[in-house]
Amino acid sequence: MAHRRGRLTVAVLLFLGALPAAASGFRLSEQCPPGFEQLPGDRCRLVTLYDQYDSLQGAGVGGTRTGLPPRRDGFTAQQIDLGRYLFFDPLLSADDDLSCASCHDPALGLTDGRGRSTGRHGEVLPRGAPTLWNSAFLSRFFWDARADSLEGQLPGPLYASEEMGNNPGDLLAALRGNAAYPALFRQAFGKDSGPIDTVQVYTALAAFEASLVSLNSRYDRYAHGDHGALDSEEIAGLNVFRSFVARCAECHTPPLFTNQQVAVIGSPEPAGLPRDSGAGATFDSPKLRGAFKVPTLRNIARTAPYMHSGRFETLQEVVAFYNGGRGHAVPEDEGLQLHWHIVSPDLADHELEQLVAFLDTLTDERFLPRVPARVPSGLAPGGRPARADPDPTGDAP
Repeated sequence: MAHRRGRLTVAVLLFLGALPAAASGFRLSEQCPPGFEQLPGDRCRLVTLYDQYDSLQGAGVGGTRTGLPPRRDGFTAQQIDLGRYLFFDPLLSADDDLSCASCHDPALGLTDGRGRSTGRHGEVLPRGAPTLWNSAFLSRFFWDARADSLEGQLPGPLYASEEMGNNPGDLLAALRGNAAYPALFRQAFGKDSGPIDTVQVYTALAAFEASLVSLNSRYDRYAHGDHGALDSEEIAGLNVFRSFVARCAECHTPPLFTNQQVAVIGSPEPAGLPRDSGAGATFDSPKLRGAFKVPTLRNIARTAPYMHSGRFETLQEVVAFYNGGRGHAVPEDEGLQLHWHIVSPDLADHELEQLVAFLDTLTDERFLPRVPARVPSGLAPGGRPARADPDPTGDAP
């Protein structure tokens, strides 16, 4: 019970009326995040130039003027901002020391910068943390595709014993007993919304995650008609990417740069580790043993290392792996059924360099979320060292 001591202290101070007024001085933003249009009722709708295209305008595999798939939006500005506070607040973890941002740090491309994430007790986990960029468009979540909605994936990290380690009862007790959160939840869900429940928690976190949109890179400027946005090497890299030799665009399909499917590519596991079954276990399918979700390449230059277990440190290593030929890294005694798009492209060195140059053009972090300088629990945001901040909104200057 030692890890609950801070929460019990808050409850006692609330009862005695001795909690500083600053503890309940938070307010939610009434403005939608950048890139979103504010509709009646403070609903937020994403606005993007890709809305002018439909799926038939792609002009071939990897075409630039291709529409986006359906997306999650329509959350209110207050729900998104409440989700932002929850995302960075370690109060959501069992030991008050981990937040969602601990593994999805905005400074690290909304990942943790590790090949394999570290658990709550310091143990190395089997897989790395995927980026959250453009989660609003995704239909499957986790490397092994085991969740089918933003809300559906949240119980995984919140309650897994090796991750945040909480449980629904303790999570709700902590939020309900906090000086600020009950009022913030009423702002987000209405004054008659009742006590905080898990549906509200998941909705707020999903609202925030759905606001993490990256569609304004140099590539996007090029796609929308600014042909000066890319130099000749980068355009050559785009052409290699789209070619029927490399076939990158068949799985990493623009504009999301993922086809949202799972694929067996034969990437080697870290030394000494057995083959991760991946989506084979999710779908109980031997054919999918070793299959993982095709990740987005958006902000790929910011999310090293690569593959589900961080097997490759650099993009140069990644493109060299694909260029090595179909199944070259699969041991002879393994019967993996490699995806038919995995070929042996035999690209020249300068073409590999062009590919990497093109991947760098997919970087766009202009809509990085504001990291609160303080959160309603009073804990260090994201589990980082606390810093003084007089701003009652809790936002960094």
